[in-house]
Amino acid sequence: MSRKLARIGCAAACLALSPARAAMVDISITDADGRPAANAVVALTASGTPTPPSRLPLEAVIDQRNETFLPLVTIVRKGGRVVFTNHDTTMHQVYSFSSIKQFAFEMDEGRRSEPVMFDKPGVASIGCNIHDHMITYVYVADTPWVAQTDAKGHAQIADVPAGNYRVDIWHPRLVPGHPPPSAALAVNGPSRFAQHIALLAPPPKRMHMGTY
Repeated sequence: MSRKLARIGCAAACLALSPARAAMVDISITDADGRPAANAVVALTASGTPTPPSRLPLEAVIDQRNETFLPLVTIVRKGGRVVFTNHDTTMHQVYSFSSIKQFAFEMDEGRRSEPVMFDKPGVASIGCNIHDHMITYVYVADTPWVAQTDAKGHAQIADVPAGNYRVDIWHPRLVPGHPPPSAALAVNGPSRFAQHIALLAPPPKRMHMGTY
């Protein structure tokens, strides 16, 4: 009898975490003036809910074209890798002094780097030692529920189990010295989350071809 009860309990637990019981979270991020905030990263961290394996990319590519890193923001899972490619007409010196990852290497045109592993969660700012205007960001997530907003400030996170979550928001233009915005969200079916965040003015167009 005890084995039968154990099987029933296991089946119930699996059902509770199944995609059928999970929901879509619709996200809208705007700046203080109500304008869409593209390239905001929104991450959900569960409170008391088992965390499934991450489906975020294990490896991503950051390219260099027209003295610009593309894309501006890249999301990888904790333990994920990033490969840098140089399709520019000049050499670049790629570097990061960020607390979660430090590295530096040169890349001639037409070259591809060895994968760089990011094994600590957080954000790494990456630049070029030759071209100071070049910058890109790698967001390393330790939760599977994370998404990046599009040009309309919109994103969706699928398969979020019912439960209570902390919502953390990061953006390349967050005001320095202020903690990243966070909020609470209860998910019990399809949910919506909207947030205004304070951002610095966008840099000149030449700083990056991506959308801030």
